[in-house]
Amino acid sequence: MTSLALHPTVPIRVVLGMLGLDQHEAGALAVANILRNHGIEVIYTGRFQQPDGLAAVAISEDVDVVAISCHSWEFLYYAQELVELLGQASPRIPVVIGGSVVTPEDRDRVLTAGVDAAVLKEGGPEEIVRTVRELAAAYRAG
Repeated sequence: MTSLALHPTVPIRVVLGMLGLDQHEAGALAVANILRNHGIEVIYTGRFQQPDGLAAVAISEDVDVVAISCHSWEFLYYAQELVELLGQASPRIPVVIGGSVVTPEDRDRVLTAGVDAAVLKEGGPEEIVRTVRELAAAYRAG
C-alpha cells in the first residue's frame, strides 16, 4: 500500500481469521464487530486458515493489518511463517494476535517470531481498537 495518512474517508482495512484447526469462532466474530463499530473495515476469513491463504488474502485485498483470533495454541506454530509470507508486501503488513489462550509467555514468543503486537485475554475492546489503529498508522507511514 502506498503511504496513506489515516483519514476518516480512508478506512483501515483488516483481514481477520483463525489459524489451523482453531474453530472457536465466537471470539473472532466479537472482534470483527468491535472493529466494525469503530469504522474499521473487516475482511473475515473465518476458521481453518493456513498462513499462505491469509497472506494471499491480505496482499490481494491491500489491507493495513492482519489480525489472528486465537483460542487454540496453533498460532504459536504458524506465527513466524505468516510474518514471513506477509513480507512479500512492501512494507510488510503487520500482524496482531489475541485471544483467550494467549499468555504473557506466548506474547513474548510470537513477538520474537516477528508478530507486531499481541493482545492478552485481559485486553478489552479499547486495547484491540487502539492496537489495530497504531499498527495501521505505522504501516501507512511506510
